[in-house]
Amino acid sequence: MEFAGAIREAKKGTAELVVLALLDDEPRHGYELARLIENRSSGGLTFNFASPYATLYKLEERKWIQGRWIEKPGQRRRRYYRLTAAGRKGLHAQRRSWGAFFAALNRVAGIGHA
Repeated sequence: MEFAGAIREAKKGTAELVVLALLDDEPRHGYELARLIENRSSGGLTFNFASPYATLYKLEERKWIQGRWIEKPGQRRRRYYRLTAAGRKGLHAQRRSWGAFFAALNRVAGIGHA
């Protein structure tokens, strides 16, 4: 597909939004986030193993999420992330911005919701 590069770049731009949205539900670890994104998007959005972690580190630096290590019997230690108050504000702003972007794209290109 000749537009594959542009679509790939657009998907990268959505990483923060989808990670924040999934953390709005409940605390999660990186592998769980990657799996949920792939499952809920029916494979339309996928991340390689390291990708969600780069996004998580960036969001944690920004203080939009907070991580903590949790150990459970019979499992290896995992870092669970939760949304902070600043992260909820950021998520709200991103949802608003993406909504406006998709509305404008629909007006120009006739792309509606599936």
